[in-house]
Amino acid sequence: MNIFRLAGDMTHLASVLVLLLKIHTIKSCAGVSLRTQELYAIVFATRYLDIFTSFVSVYNTFMKLVFLGSSFSIVWYMRYHKAVHRTYDREQDTFRHWFLVLPCLVLALLIHEKFTFLEVLWTFSLYLEAVAILPQLVLLQRTRNIDNLTGQYILLLGGYRGLYILNWIYRYFTEPHFVHWITWIAGLVQTLLYADFFYYYFLSWKNNKKLQLPA
Repeated sequence: MNIFRLAGDMTHLASVLVLLLKIHTIKSCAGVSLRTQELYAIVFATRYLDIFTSFVSVYNTFMKLVFLGSSFSIVWYMRYHKAVHRTYDREQDTFRHWFLVLPCLVLALLIHEKFTFLEVLWTFSLYLEAVAILPQLVLLQRTRNIDNLTGQYILLLGGYRGLYILNWIYRYFTEPHFVHWITWIAGLVQTLLYADFFYYYFLSWKNNKKLQLPA
């Protein structure tokens, strides 16, 4: 554990709390992509299967349970909570997200560190997480109506991944033989997908205007 890893975890946790605050308190999921949330639920479900087979620390187990529980609860709220579901923009959230799942699974079967059941699923979760934000970004480009909480949620998600890259750099120079190309490349791809959003978020903050993405 180092300061970059801890900051990344806390930023990731903050992003989830911001989204839960919007959904639970305001009873609204406007501007939030259910398809992205479903992909995240798959990511955590396949990544954290080792919770049943190994124990690292109380902190590690707690964070896994938080991300598992929060991702499935967000999907449940958006699908089945009447007040929240009414605010879901089904007509705009049409990205064919299931087409991302199969290529990621095939890639995990072909490119992995060890060919074991848990390792392949863990690798699959890395590939899928790298592209899971795409339906959300497409939805924001279509609606061009980004409220503060949704904007902060995306900003924190991108920030978490950026901090994890700093964590990997730090560990590369301080730990012997710390080389994980699959994790690094997937994380870099994920971070690059946020670049456009970061640019327009900075412009809106600098000019004190409402955040809008180009169509």
